[in-house]
Amino acid sequence: MPFSARFGDHFYAREDGRAESAHVFIGHNGLPDRWAEGGDFTIAELGFGTGLNFLETWRQWIAARRPGVRLRFHSFEAFPMQAAEMRKAIGRWPDLLPLCDRLLAHWPTLSTAPTPWPLDEQTTLTIHVGDAPDRVTAWQGIADAWYFDGFAPARNPDMWSAEVMAAAFARTAPGGTFATYTAAGWVRRNLRKAGFIVEKHPGFAGKREMMAGYRPS
Repeated sequence: MPFSARFGDHFYAREDGRAESAHVFIGHNGLPDRWAEGGDFTIAELGFGTGLNFLETWRQWIAARRPGVRLRFHSFEAFPMQAAEMRKAIGRWPDLLPLCDRLLAHWPTLSTAPTPWPLDEQTTLTIHVGDAPDRVTAWQGIADAWYFDGFAPARNPDMWSAEVMAAAFARTAPGGTFATYTAAGWVRRNLRKAGFIVEKHPGFAGKREMMAGYRPS
């Protein structure tokens, strides 16, 4: 079970991180139903961590995508894990390991210069290394969906700041969505202040609440 000593928090739910990813981020962003509509799609994520969210998204994208369309996945991560640690964490789900190995083949080229990695003919991943306020503000892309998955807000408040939420809102397509495992009141207020419509939903594995929402069209 991967644990960050820096932030004093686990990287994902101890019950089942993969199921959490499917419930919170993929499910509450309406994927893969939105992919069935066709067209290119951009996902942005706060906190790459072990890469689990990306790998599960990529797996489901491969199964659901239509010919000729592309998924562009952008993740913002201040402290990238070592490749061996990532592979060990993903080893709990053996069917994800082939995708993980394809990802880790690019890992030696990771740098502070965001570079799209072509992982297959319809999928690219770009990791933006650095503090979220700086990197999200500097990003020129537009997301159709956001995964807000930093460490717990009480342990990593900078990731959930009003500044970061405002920058994310500015880089969200009209009608674009977000999802997050947290329901912390001050994060909810920051999301609403930025302009998002925020809704509460039942959390994963008995957790009382999580949040999801959208940018008005």
